[in-house]
Amino acid sequence: MPEPKKNPELVRLAVVQMSCSHVLEENLAKAEAFVREAAALGANVVLLQELFENLYFPQLEREELFALAHPVKGHPFIERFAKLAGELGVVLPVSFFEQAGQAYFNSLAMVDASGEVLGHYRKSHIPDGPGYEEKYYFNPGDSGFKTWRTRFGNIGVGICWDQWFPEAARIMALKGADLLLYPTAIGSEPDEAGGLDTRDLWRRAMLGHAVSNVAYVAAANRVGREGDATFYGSSFISDHTGELLADADRTSETILVADLDLAAARTRRAGWGFFRDRRPELYRALLTLDGEE
Repeated sequence: MPEPKKNPELVRLAVVQMSCSHVLEENLAKAEAFVREAAALGANVVLLQELFENLYFPQLEREELFALAHPVKGHPFIERFAKLAGELGVVLPVSFFEQAGQAYFNSLAMVDASGEVLGHYRKSHIPDGPGYEEKYYFNPGDSGFKTWRTRFGNIGVGICWDQWFPEAARIMALKGADLLLYPTAIGSEPDEAGGLDTRDLWRRAMLGHAVSNVAYVAAANRVGREGDATFYGSSFISDHTGELLADADRTSETILVADLDLAAARTRRAGWGFFRDRRPELYRALLTLDGEE
């Protein structure tokens, strides 16, 4: 196992962008190879995309696809990636389709650099629209937003549609997140006349989280054509001012790498006063659906 980094406030982050097939083992082997390559580049934290073990199956409502889900305990590949994280000494968030009794969740296990699974998060915001029929498959997550204290910093993770919601980013930052990570599966909107392209909006939403929370932000998206969807990649790493440190194109399988100074971001966060000047007693309308208190 690699020796722990001497200064855990200086972190090298890697983001993997890859295509997927319908063959589980092919996807797992490809993801593992990318993680190993990222570790060889000196990465301490490696982010894989959402539901990387398969094609993005929620494009259509098909009841037989619920068989892709598994409980956390005895899951067919979480332990494999936990061992990989421990071997390489990297923090590794692992996206997976979870079955819990009669409930199904779009979930993520946070694996520390020791190989220990620190816990798991269940996607809170579930989209529903042409090509993204997630409400058919996934219950809304009940885990609440989480920030984990890992060997390489305090990390909060949202999953795809979560990335559009400022409340999710703010809660993770309030819980101490220095780094916000978003595994993603997003691309074309199949029923939109003229071919709506959300790439720039998608990025701007998350870059806003970086600015408003003075936190590093990164997103890992898939690439390639799957059914009626073309995933537009464009994975990126942003610093705590919203400036891009690294970004990918729309089609290439690649690894992005950037060095993060968590201590410097923490100092700037305190200086900006966004958290000092918050007025939570005025935000009760956020607890309602219609804005009426």
